Amino acid sequence: MIKIITDSTSDIDLEYAKELNIDIVPLKVIIDGKEYKDRVDLQPQQFYELLAQSSVLPTTSQPSPQDFLEYYEEAKKQGDSVIVMTLSSTISGTYQSANIAKDLAEYDDIYVIDSYSTTQSLRLLTLKAISLREEGKNAKEIFEILEDYKKRIRIIAFVDTLEYLYKGGRLSKTAATAGTLLKFKPIIGLKDGKLEMFAKARGTIKATSKIIELIHEDGEIDLNEPICIGYTGSDDGLDKFEQTMRNEFGFGEVLHGCVGPVIGTHAGPGARLIAYTKK
Repeated sequence: MIKIITDSTSDIDLEYAKELNIDIVPLKVIIDGKEYKDRVDLQPQQFYELLAQSSVLPTTSQPSPQDFLEYYEEAKKQGDSVIVMTLSSTISGTYQSANIAKDLAEYDDIYVIDSYSTTQSLRLLTLKAISLREEGKNAKEIFEILEDYKKRIRIIAFVDTLEYLYKGGRLSKTAATAGTLLKFKPIIGLKDGKLEMFAKARGTIKATSKIIELIHEDGEIDLNEPICIGYTGSDDGLDKFEQTMRNEFGFGEVLHGCVGPVIGTHAGPGARLIAYTKK
């Protein structure tokens, strides 16, 4: 059997994970001195409520090697293969923890993938792994396909407020103040696994148009693969963002997801995103 493991930044609900027959290793979130396990002790909606009340930006910490080792040792005992996908190694040390655990397990049939992504784009990679397992591919084949596939996954978002990027040290106070006064919305995404600001636009409509422009510049969306529309905080107005994207790119059904605490800490509430696979 093939065990599929990802971390909680994939924003896959734990009940849904059971249905998919995958395991989720949680990251930890520290808010006002209290530690929570992502999606175990703290659900996304609770997190955004606490974020609004907290004067200090929450901090996050990666799982320990021990958190992965428990799953590896169980797989070793059962003679199962293991595929592990973690959020980008440039954002967190989770990938490193997963690899240290592999060395400790002394078991060769474990394949650890640095996804170069997080949140809904990590979810897309995980869903691909599940579909390959269902096709009957072995672990080594799945690993090789995913290493190639991950390079085609894209995630792009606009952030509603600059406050959290500033608090998290990703923007200077001057840039944040000026941007807020001008109602700028930064357009962010991951490039080669690194969080980058691609552009900025004034207001929601222009930010959505800019995302469309950036997608066209990058190449076409593969409509045969799942597409995810995500958000931070509340999903108010998400349908409008989705409809604009749908009208432009002609896709059908999409997945929806709320971004959890780890990325939500830096983005703050009100962000809108699209995650997809490039042709």
